[in-house]
Amino acid sequence: MKRSTALLLLFAAIPLSIFSFSHATSEMTTTHSDQMKSGQTEVATLAGGCFWCTESDLEKLPGVVDVVSGYAGGNVDNPNYKQVSSGKTGHIEVVQVTYDPKKVTYEQVLDQFFRHIDPTDDQGSFVDRGNQYRPAIFYHNDEQKQIAANFMKEIEQTGIFKKPLKTELIKYTKFWRAEEYHQDYYKNNSLRYKYYRYASGRDQYLDEIFGKDRVEKPVTLREIIDKTKALNSVKAYTRPSNEEIKSKLTDLQYYVTQEEGTERAFQNEYWDNKQAGIYVDIVSGEPLFSSTDKYKSGTGWPSFTKPISSAYIVTHDDNKLFYTRTEVRSRFADSHLGHVFDDGPAPTGLRYCMNSAAMRFVPVDKMEQEGYGEWLSLFKK
Repeated sequence: MKRSTALLLLFAAIPLSIFSFSHATSEMTTTHSDQMKSGQTEVATLAGGCFWCTESDLEKLPGVVDVVSGYAGGNVDNPNYKQVSSGKTGHIEVVQVTYDPKKVTYEQVLDQFFRHIDPTDDQGSFVDRGNQYRPAIFYHNDEQKQIAANFMKEIEQTGIFKKPLKTELIKYTKFWRAEEYHQDYYKNNSLRYKYYRYASGRDQYLDEIFGKDRVEKPVTLREIIDKTKALNSVKAYTRPSNEEIKSKLTDLQYYVTQEEGTERAFQNEYWDNKQAGIYVDIVSGEPLFSSTDKYKSGTGWPSFTKPISSAYIVTHDDNKLFYTRTEVRSRFADSHLGHVFDDGPAPTGLRYCMNSAAMRFVPVDKMEQEGYGEWLSLFKK
């Protein structure tokens, strides 16, 4: 089915810009390995409805090198837009995303993708109806298939989309580049694109799901997943009484976590720890930080660029000194952990300066045994 008649009539009132109707398309490489450029980039092939929109949304993700609009999954070689939009060739409108895996992971590409589509509609996408507009992920290898399947399962468990996900996983075979007038359409025909996007209902749907401030204050699906898991886990956690906590902690651990104390710099357990693993709350065991985000700050305290998940920490203004600092506490045990400052390195620019006494270190080889297996993916290259 072509773009809706109402939208085409709307477009007719807008002056045409350069709009070449050449139907020539070309087959892109057919295997995942062929898409690699000197081993430095990887490829994702995704269908999220109108490729004008998915191309625009995915190009905004840091680490993405290029996004090309095209067609995949059909039974006709070198199809053109008219053929695909008829719904008779079996193709789906897709974008092929080339990205730098050193800067962005496949899951993060999927995260951006799912936050800009309706993954619950297998009959089309917003105003565009028909199988050629249905959501799908064309996986290039078994690893991509597994990552996508696991991620979709985790998304469903949050209930964020309110309906079951109906995004299809399809083995990648061929990608056909769409006509040139479709490439970078949002840049080359910005006025027409804005009219189409608004009239399609896409952004109105996304505002309803993620909030109207989703652009200014984006929250990733991974953050939503982790927060959901954390909130579910707290239902099974009952904070011990103060007496119980005191009996289980050393004097220093109690002083730091319960009385908001500070241990000595360079004279604490983890300031110079270089082992791979995670740091958990000394009282509750909730995961706090990963060694993958730890760096040498020179302060004498263990320092991190970010928490393992924002779901497990809370921050408060601390006015105990002559200036305001930002205190960091664990969400469920309510332990004082330390403070966060804005003088850290890239990519966050933050320095989470923590007290060793507030944490317990769990090495990688003990994580599965101690119930932290879900975080092992942090250590996979």
